[in-house]
Amino acid sequence: MSISRRHSIQLLGTSLLGIPNIIKGFSSDDSPNFSHLKPNSIPLDATIGLVAPASPIYDESDFDQMLIDLAALGYNLVLGDHVRDRYGYLAGKDQDRADDLNRMFSNPSIDAIVCVRGGYGCNRILDLVDYDVIRSNPKPFIGFSDITSLHMAIYKKTGLITFHGPVGKSVWPEYTRESWVDILHEGESPTFSIPVEEIDASYTINSGKASGVLIGGNLTVLTSLLGSDYLPEFDNAILFLEDVGEDIYRVDRMFSQLKLSGVLNKINGLVFGKCTNCDESSNGLSLKQVFDDYLSEIDIPAFYGAMISHEELNLTIPVGVQATIDGGAKTIELLEPGTLK
Repeated sequence: MSISRRHSIQLLGTSLLGIPNIIKGFSSDDSPNFSHLKPNSIPLDATIGLVAPASPIYDESDFDQMLIDLAALGYNLVLGDHVRDRYGYLAGKDQDRADDLNRMFSNPSIDAIVCVRGGYGCNRILDLVDYDVIRSNPKPFIGFSDITSLHMAIYKKTGLITFHGPVGKSVWPEYTRESWVDILHEGESPTFSIPVEEIDASYTINSGKASGVLIGGNLTVLTSLLGSDYLPEFDNAILFLEDVGEDIYRVDRMFSQLKLSGVLNKINGLVFGKCTNCDESSNGLSLKQVFDDYLSEIDIPAFYGAMISHEELNLTIPVGVQATIDGGAKTIELLEPGTLK
C-alpha cells in the first residue's frame, strides 16, 4: 500500500521530535556541512548594534524616534559607522553596509544586531558578508522584509539561527514585545496562535499537522534568491512567508516560481502570515484561490493569517529551528528554543 505524502510527513515529524538540538547543515560545493548554531540569549540591558544593510530611514526625526523607542526598552545602542548613510534608495555603498554588519558580528561588546529597516539592497551585499566571522561570533541577528536575504544566506553559509522579527523602526505593541522577550531574552519555545482580534482574517488552507525546520521570510525577496547559492535547501522544511503591496497576480507568479523550482514539492507545511495591501483586480483571482490552486494538489498542512507581516503585531520567529504547525488550529509550535540560555 502506498503512503500518502501527508502521512509520510507526519511520520517524519514524529521521528524528528527526538532530535531537536542537532540539524545537519545544508551543504554546497563551497561550504562544509555543519550543525546548526545557536546564539546566546540576550540580557535585559543588552547592547544592540544597529545596522542598515538595505534602505535608509529617510526622515531624521524617524531615526531619532527609533533610538528613543529602543532605549526605552532598556537597551544600550551602538550605531554602525554607516547606518545613517544614503546612496539613492540604499543606505550607503555596498561595501560600507557589509562592513558595518561584519564589524558588529566581530565586536565582542555587541550582544545582538538589529536592522533599522528593510526596503531593498541586501542581495547586493551577500557576496561581501564575512560568513567566517559570523560563524565564529554567533549572536542574534534580527529583522524582516528585505532582511530575508541575509537570514537565508547566513543560515545557508553558517548554520546560525537568526530571527525574523521587528526592525529598529518597528512599533512595539505588547504582543510584539512579548514575543521578542520570550524568544530572545527567555529562550522559550512557545506555541504561536492567532490573537482573537485577528482570527477573522485567518483561514485554513489545508488541515493537518507537520513538523520540520522553519525557513522563510518575505515572499518576493525569497523568490529572488532562487537559483543562487544563498538559499538553503527546503527538504522537509516548514516554509513561512509574508508580503506587502503585491498584486495577486504577482503572488501567483511567485508561487509558480516556488512550484517550478521544486520548493513546494519539498516542504512539509506552509504558513503565510499576512499579505498586506495585496490587491485583487476586478477580473482576477483571490489570494485564497491562488493558495488553493498551488497547495491543495500537494496536500500539505497550510494556513493563512499568522502574525508574520509588515503590520504592527509581529512574532519573532527563529529561522532554522524545528517546529510543528497545525493547519486546522492555525498554530506554530516551536520544538526547541532559538537561543542558548
